[in-house]
Amino acid sequence: MKAPAFPLPSGRAEFVPSVLSADFACLKGSLAPVRRLCRSVQVDVMDGHFVPNISFGPGIVSAVARAGGLPVDAHLMVAEPLRFIDAFARAGSGLITVHAEAAGAAACVKKIKALGLRAGLALRPKTPFSRVKPLLRSLDLVLVMTVEPGFGGQAFMADMLPKVSEARAAIARSGRKIWLQVDGGIGADTAPLAAAAGADSLVVGSALFSAPDPAAFLKALRKKV
Repeated sequence: MKAPAFPLPSGRAEFVPSVLSADFACLKGSLAPVRRLCRSVQVDVMDGHFVPNISFGPGIVSAVARAGGLPVDAHLMVAEPLRFIDAFARAGSGLITVHAEAAGAAACVKKIKALGLRAGLALRPKTPFSRVKPLLRSLDLVLVMTVEPGFGGQAFMADMLPKVSEARAAIARSGRKIWLQVDGGIGADTAPLAAAAGADSLVVGSALFSAPDPAAFLKALRKKV
């Protein structure tokens, strides 16, 4: 399916639902309360090798794109992402994010861009921002993980905030429109910290979909940042 155009940064912090925590028994209903409040949605793809969990394949990206009606970021937490770029592009990803620590990250970014999609590069907590610098001018998104990737519901790692600030300064120097995303443990107390450090794309998963009223929860988060 044709991917919806993935948005550029708007100048304000945006929230991105992570469907890892959504209700897959009723995916459309789970996304309905927040679809008008968000500009994109994220699908966490895990292979059981790069991270200790297994999640979704390309078919879920297609289902999420249909159910949510939003551009999809496929976050590939896989050991060999180059093998899967074409499949996730065909499935409807508007942006594909690969990890700097994975095999062939630079080749992945080049291929994603050649397919006409937006490209992201993610950093695990122990990976320094310097790994991003050689590719920054080709990127549309930089993702600083604020938990160890693999499972939802983990606690936010506040010691990642200096890395977020470093990334924001580098993006500003580049003069390009590049999303600065944080993912992991984002909620009412941590979203303002991430935004203050410079993040403008905040991934929300467990806290959002476990809220009694997800739309009200998201509106309250917006006010905080």
